[in-house]
Amino acid sequence: MHPSCVSAGQLAPVFKLPTNLTDNPGIGHLLLCQDRLCDAFSLASQIQSQHMYLADFAGVHRPSLFKALAQSAVKPLKELVAKRQDDNTELNWQEIRQGEHGTVATERGLYTILGQKLSRQDLFGSLQTDAKGKLSYQQGALASYPYVFICVESIYRREGLWQLLMAALEHGSYRVGKEMTIPLQSTVILVGSALQYSELRAHDHEFVRHFPLLGEVAHELDLTSKTEQDYGLWLKALAASEGYSLEDSALMPLFLFSARDCEHQQRLSLGAQDMVQLFAQAAVYGRSTSLAGTAIDKAIRQLKRRHNSSERFSAQSFDDSFINLPTSGEMVGQINGLTVIDSIDYSYGEPARITATVHYGDGEVADIERKSELGGNIHAKGMMILSACLYRIFGRDAPLHLNANIVFEQSYQEIDGDSASLAEYCCLMSAISEQPINQSLAVTGALDQFGNVQAIGGVNEKIEGFFNLCERRGLSGEQGVIIPHANLLQLNLDPKVIDAVRREEFHIFAVEHMDEAVELLMSLPAGKADEEHNFPENTLYGLVQARLDRLAGDDLEDEPNGLLARLLAKWPFSRG
Repeated sequence: MHPSCVSAGQLAPVFKLPTNLTDNPGIGHLLLCQDRLCDAFSLASQIQSQHMYLADFAGVHRPSLFKALAQSAVKPLKELVAKRQDDNTELNWQEIRQGEHGTVATERGLYTILGQKLSRQDLFGSLQTDAKGKLSYQQGALASYPYVFICVESIYRREGLWQLLMAALEHGSYRVGKEMTIPLQSTVILVGSALQYSELRAHDHEFVRHFPLLGEVAHELDLTSKTEQDYGLWLKALAASEGYSLEDSALMPLFLFSARDCEHQQRLSLGAQDMVQLFAQAAVYGRSTSLAGTAIDKAIRQLKRRHNSSERFSAQSFDDSFINLPTSGEMVGQINGLTVIDSIDYSYGEPARITATVHYGDGEVADIERKSELGGNIHAKGMMILSACLYRIFGRDAPLHLNANIVFEQSYQEIDGDSASLAEYCCLMSAISEQPINQSLAVTGALDQFGNVQAIGGVNEKIEGFFNLCERRGLSGEQGVIIPHANLLQLNLDPKVIDAVRREEFHIFAVEHMDEAVELLMSLPAGKADEEHNFPENTLYGLVQARLDRLAGDDLEDEPNGLLARLLAKWPFSRG
C-alpha cells in the first residue's frame, strides 16, 4: 500500500480564464445552463391552459433571472377592450392600438413579481367609484402583465386567495365585484423550492391540473460541458444587470470563490445572489463600479472575517490549552480527527482528539458518543461499519474476546456523520497493538465494510482547520493530513496552505484503503494474511492478532489449563 502525497498543483482548480470579454454581453447570458427551465417557460408562454412552477434555491437572484426569462419569450403588450354586442358588453384582450376607445385595462410591462403581503386587490384588482359616482376598474397584476411570478409561500397559506387563483385558472377568467368578469390573459409562474413543489403535487389536485410544467433552476455549471468563457460572460452579464463592470483581474478570485462554493474543481456556482452582494461590497472597498481583482479579494476576505467569530473563539481555546490536542510526538490509542462545524452562514474545520481503550470482553466496540446520546444516526452507522471491518479481518473463525471504547474527547455537542470512521479504526488498531500513532498527522475518511476509504464532506475546511492550528504552533515539516483519494477533485485550499505544501512544511496524503492510513500513521506494514488467516509477526495486523490471541488465552502454553488446574498448581502437594 502506498498513499499518494498530493502535490501543490492539485490543491486548487486551474482555470483557462477568458480575456477582453465585453462588459455588457446581454441579459440572455444569465440563462446559462438553464435549458430545462427555459423549455418549461417557453411552453408556458405558448399554452394558455398550462402554467408553470419554478423551483429555485436560496442563492438565486430572482430579479435578474425573471427578467432574463421574460425577455426570452417576449409577448406584445395588450389591452382589455370593452365591446358591446346586442345588449351585452364583452371584454376581450387585443394588441394595443392607438386611439382605440373602450379600453378597460392596459398591460404596463412584461412581468411582475408578487410576494410577501399579497392581497386580493394586488392580484385581481378592484372596482372603485370616482367623485361622480362612476365605477372604474383598478387593474391588478393579472391584468397588467403577461407574466406574473408569484412566491408560493405568499399565496398558498392564504386559503381563500389560493382558491380564487385556482378558480381563475379553471375558468380562464375572474370576477371583480359583481359587475365585471375579466378574461385571464397572464401566464402564472409560482416560485418556490423543489420540496414545496413535491408537497403541492402530492396533496393538491387542483395544483396538479393547472401547473403541469416544472422548471427547476440549475445551481451549478460543469466545466466538462461548458467553458470558462461561458461563465465569464455570465459573470459580466450579472454585474452589468446591477450597474457594475468586471476587470479581467476580477475573474480569478470570482472563479475560485464560485468553485469553493460548489466544493468541486470542475464546477462553478450559479448562485447569483451571493455574487450580486459581493459586487456591491467590492464596489465600496474599491471605490469604483469597475471591479478589480484587489477589490474582489478584499470583499471575500472581509466577508469571511465578518462571519468567523465562532472559528476565532475555537482557535483561542486551542491556543490557551483548554482543549488538549497534541500536534507532535507519538501516542498509543490517540489520533487527531477532523470535523466541520456548520452554522447557518459559515462553516469551518476543527480538529478533534479521538481516543480508544481496549480490555477483555465479549467483542463489543462501544461508541461512547452514541451511549451518551451525543452521536447521530450516521455516526452510529460508521461505528457499525468499523466493527464489521474488525470482524472481517480478525473474527472470521472465532468471536473476539475484547471490548473497546471509542470517544471524541472534550466534545459537548452532537456529532454526526461517518467521516471519522477511518480515524476511529486507526485509533482502535493502535490501542489493540499498543503501537503509537504519529500525532503530527490528522485523519478524515469514511470506511466501507471492505476497508475502502470513501469521500467525505467539508474537506477544504477540515484541512485548513488543522493547518491553522499547526501554523499557530509553528510548522515543523512533519505535520499534515490524510484524506480520501476520492476528495481530490474537491480541493480548493487557501493560498497559504498551498504555499506551505509547496515548501514541504505541510503534507496532504490521499489514501484509497484503510491499510494505507495505518501504515502511514504507525510506520509499520499492515500485513497480508496467509491461507490460514494468520498475519506475519512483524506487521501491525500481526501484533493485533497476537494481542487478540492473548485476550482469548490461546498463547498461554506454560500455564495450567482450566480453573481447577490453576488452583491446584498453587498447592504444595501438587508441585513436583
